[in-house]
Amino acid sequence: MLKKIFRKKTVAREPDTVASVDVVRYCGTWYEIASYAPKEERKCIKTKAEYTLNKAGYVDVRNSCQRGGREKSIRAKAYSVPDTGNAKLTVQFFRFVKGDYWVVDLAEDYAWAVVSGPTMRNLWILSRTPYMDEAVYDEIIERLASRGFDTERLVKTDQRG
Repeated sequence: MLKKIFRKKTVAREPDTVASVDVVRYCGTWYEIASYAPKEERKCIKTKAEYTLNKAGYVDVRNSCQRGGREKSIRAKAYSVPDTGNAKLTVQFFRFVKGDYWVVDLAEDYAWAVVSGPTMRNLWILSRTPYMDEAVYDEIIERLASRGFDTERLVKTDQRG
């Protein structure tokens, strides 16, 4: 008789976020350096996100990439989660699709950022430029690994095309 082996599901702990984010400084263009490669981004190159502060107080989001020689993009709205110092945002795509956007690491000069969510299933390393110095990237990876992120899952994004 075959014996079934059951594995206990591990529950991911919520990652710590940065203490606060200056939304005005955070707005602008961010290039994806590496990510856990969500389905929507497979076969994408030149992936980037553009954030613009809206007069109504939320952030307009435009995510784009090149796929098959054509630009693909999606728009969303991001709202700060109260009492999080703007380090946690809720991003709303279309009318009813929502996602968590947590800033878990951020350069003092806002040159790069790392974004995840409460379950640590998503991860993006972003930069203000399409390329990141390898030493800086390695330092970020080391910090993420020490915090429990699975850095082996990260896939570098082709920004050259």
